[in-house]
Amino acid sequence: MWKCPKCGREFARESQSHSCGEKPLTVDEYIARQPEGVRPELIQVRDALRATLPNAEERISWGMPTYWQGRNLIHFAANRHHVGLYPGAEAVAHFAGELDGTYSYSKGSIRIPYGQVDVDLIARIAAWCLGGTEA
Repeated sequence: MWKCPKCGREFARESQSHSCGEKPLTVDEYIARQPEGVRPELIQVRDALRATLPNAEERISWGMPTYWQGRNLIHFAANRHHVGLYPGAEAVAHFAGELDGTYSYSKGSIRIPYGQVDVDLIARIAAWCLGGTEA
């Protein structure tokens, strides 16, 4: 067993990746806690989502920025090598043709490497999440 020196949680694997400490309460706080070099790209993603989903409430859910309008629409998060975009399985399936060869993805997540953020694609995915059709 390995015990995190920061939070005291125990894990089976040495240096297990996890969130420890208090979770951010706002998206501003979430972004401010990320490495300085990553923040501009997170702000790009946030700006695209805000512009596309102007009536959505911005909140932290599952420890990451979330856009909610009667339901969770879409989430994003900073990862070591990419921005994770979490629009859900149906949206990922719908946009799979555009993602192939550019971004890796799985059932409900899209991994966007730093330096390859496509705000137009993010906006179209967000619009689809809101209405179920492309804008």
